[in-house]
Amino acid sequence: LSCASAAAQPAVIYELGGKFDQSFNQAAFNGAERWKKDSGKPYLEFEVQNAAQREQAALRFVQRGASPIVGIGFPQAASIEKVARAHPQTRFAIVDAVVDLPNVQSFVYREHEGSFLAGMAAAMASQSGKVGFVGGMDVPLVRKFACGYEQGARHANPKVQVSTSLIGDTPAAWTDPARGAELTKAQVTQGVDVVFSAAGTSGLGIMQAAKDARILAIGVDSNQNGLHPGTMLTSMVKRVDLAVLQAFNGVQPGITALGLKEGGVDLAMDEHNAKLVTPAMRARLDAARADIVAGKL
Repeated sequence: LSCASAAAQPAVIYELGGKFDQSFNQAAFNGAERWKKDSGKPYLEFEVQNAAQREQAALRFVQRGASPIVGIGFPQAASIEKVARAHPQTRFAIVDAVVDLPNVQSFVYREHEGSFLAGMAAAMASQSGKVGFVGGMDVPLVRKFACGYEQGARHANPKVQVSTSLIGDTPAAWTDPARGAELTKAQVTQGVDVVFSAAGTSGLGIMQAAKDARILAIGVDSNQNGLHPGTMLTSMVKRVDLAVLQAFNGVQPGITALGLKEGGVDLAMDEHNAKLVTPAMRARLDAARADIVAGKL
């Protein structure tokens, strides 16, 4: 065993918004921390502050002998692909993108499945018959959340009206809580009384605006129910921690898809939203989940 491989530490590169964003990055951080607790070993980490740092961080970790190196978020796909291609002996993983190289594991999620359940919950909880979606950046990933949400809402109530707003078309859309709040308020004036936030740290503005307007919000990625107990209907949890944990335990090159069946996405139920999700709602959600897992829905 060479010294390098014996000392190889895994590394994680967080996306804009940082590891304590209470959302996407934080889920990844939780996975790294769980690995550290389970293995008793340390890991390396870096929080990207601007686009140029993505490739720099990956390269620096390669030079330090880190392996695997895990990039959190689709904006890192280009840098992970470039660095992984140049360093075939190092193992990499990417979350929310596919990098087709023999030394890379690509983790993708079936966000539409969890979002379908979120849409059902929204439509069942809505008094007005109008529900909203506020997404971050206008990319296919966010459209998957929006599409699943709309289909789930219609599944629960065919007459429901769904309003969709997206914050922007640059990565800045993920870190603009003020704009998130503005779009939420605009939906509230149209009668929306449940809003699903899929917008990174911009979601903090969406959920605060929902609380201020006394409507319900649905969180995303991490369990955000505890941020505003009483106005958080649920959270569409996306277990990015599972991807980090799996990669740190040993990269399996290829594509790994995580959905309801694998426990990769689900709705968060806890003491904070127990009063908001009735037993009847929960029964319908459980039935739909079972049908999606079985491939019937």
